[in-house]
Parts: sequence; C-alpha cells; structure tokens
Amino acid sequence: MSSLPIASSLPPARTLPSSPEARPAGRGRARKLGGALVLTLLLLLPLISGGYWTFTLGVCFANAIAIISVSFLVRYGGEVSIGHGVFVAAGAYTVAVLEKYLGLSLLASLPVAALLGGVLGVVFAFPSRNLSGIYLAVATMALALALPELLLHFSSVSGGYEGLYVKLDALPGVPKNLQRYYLPLVGLVLVALLLRHFRRSRQAMALLLIRTSAHAAESFGVRRSWARLSCMALSAAIAAIGGAMLSFSSSTVSPNSFTLWTSIFLLVGSVVCLHSMSALGSLIGGVFLTLMPLLLAGAGDWVPILYGGALLAVVLGVNALPAAMRARLEGGAA
Repeated sequence: MSSLPIASSLPPARTLPSSPEARPAGRGRARKLGGALVLTLLLLLPLISGGYWTFTLGVCFANAIAIISVSFLVRYGGEVSIGHGVFVAAGAYTVAVLEKYLGLSLLASLPVAALLGGVLGVVFAFPSRNLSGIYLAVATMALALALPELLLHFSSVSGGYEGLYVKLDALPGVPKNLQRYYLPLVGLVLVALLLRHFRRSRQAMALLLIRTSAHAAESFGVRRSWARLSCMALSAAIAAIGGAMLSFSSSTVSPNSFTLWTSIFLLVGSVVCLHSMSALGSLIGGVFLTLMPLLLAGAGDWVPILYGGALLAVVLGVNALPAAMRARLEGGAA
C-alpha cells in the first residue's frame, strides 16, 4: 500500500527526455536543423567566395545529381551500371543542341532532356531485361565505350571534337555565374525531395520487393520485367537531368567529357557516398568526384596512386562512422 504514494511522488518531467518517443523526435529536429544550416551555408556561399569556387561547386551539384541516378539503380534495381555517362551525355547534348538549333534555354529544354533520358533507359533496358550482375555491367560498359565514337560520327549535330557551347541565360537579369551555381543546387534539392517522396510510395515498395524476392513479388502481381524497365527509366531520367545541369554549369559539352572513365567515376562517387539518394550524401560523392582530380592535378605520375589512396581512405572512413550517421548519409533527407 505504501508504494502508491512513492510512485505518485516521482517527478514525471525527468523521465520524458529519456522516453523512446522523445528521442526520435529530438533526433528528427536535430537532422532538420542540420540540413537547414547546410542549405543556408550553400545559399550564402556565392556571396563570400570567389568566382572559381562558385563555378566548381556548381559542377559538384550537377555531378551529385548524376551520382544519385547510379545510386537509385543500385538501391532499387540491385544492379551496377558502368555506362551511366551515356544518359548524362544525352541530357547534356539535349540542352546544347536545343539551344543551338531552336534557341531554347535550360528551363525549356530540361523536361525534354529528362524525357529523352527516360526513353533511352527503356530502350536499353528492354533487350537487356534478362541480364543481371556482371553481364548487365558489361552491357552498360559497351554503351560507354561506343558513345564518344557515336558523337564524333554525328559531328554535324554534336559539334565533333570541339563540342557545343551553352550560352543562353536561364534566368534573364541574373548574373550568369550565380545561375550556374544556384540552378544546379536547386535541381539537386528538388531531385532529393522527389526521391524522398518516392521512397514512401507503393511503387518503391514494389521495386524493393522484386529486388529482395522475385518469386514473392510475382505472387503479388509485380513483374520483374516491369521493375527492370521502371528502375532503368527513372535512373536514366535523373542522369539526364544531371547532364543538363552539368552542360549549363560548365557552359560546354564535348565527346571528351563523356568517356568510359566518366561512367566509372560516377560509380566511384556513388560508392563514396554509400549509394545515398539524399542531397547531403550525394553531394559528398559529387565533391569527391569533382575536387579530387583538381587537387591531384600537379602530382604527375603519382595521380593514380594518390587517387586510389584517397578513395580507399574515404570509403573506409565513411564505413567507420557511427551507424546513425551512416544511416543519415545513406538515406536521410538533406
């Protein structure tokens, strides 16, 4: 009988912070606050940095979008692509060609680039829908190997070795250096937000189910061929958006920008960021992909060794992070 007064006299306020309900809410608020601070810093950065860093970070944002496309295929398709540079090139050349021949700016040609990328993804995925693993990787690599020669063969349209220039302003009245920074940044945030919404959809659950157990998925009416086409189409469309932003931020496209190494580096960037589809995680891969070659440019014959060492250090370092932080980078909203 004496236990009731003792229990009722305990102050409940001290138990609230350690309750299971309070801890996730606190972590959620901390994540949102951290994401807001990072986004605010990126928005203000052009006001305090020089033109070189504004240009370089714009390229980082565009590369981050392309890296998300590779991560999407890995996450939902369970496959590895060594040819996503083809879809990136499709988006980049769409913007450049439509500007040269039709006078369209980035904002008008961006939907066309995304649509073309999705169509190319379906065109490639349909005949290769029964391939998986190393066989699909080799098939995508064949695309990447053939791309530069195809661009040079149609040099009357693609501009040949010299390539094409992207000069038109997307937002008249805004300085071009700011456009080349803010538009890729906005594109990265929007793609990450759309994928965050997609992760909660039935279509995403169906793709994950078909990846985990094809037989179980087919018993629920989810066809593997549909999953393969959907994954490749969405991944290629995202890659084309990244390519469109890349052509605008760098102001030029050429066959030398889309070789086999381009596709390999996109895969490397996806590995560095743990196949993240968040803005923050993919930006880590974009920064590594863009800045590391610049930092090692003066190393001469040591470049491959130093690049491999840096890649190994980043991968091992990221995997050594606490589980909560790795989960944040892999799938958290940025």
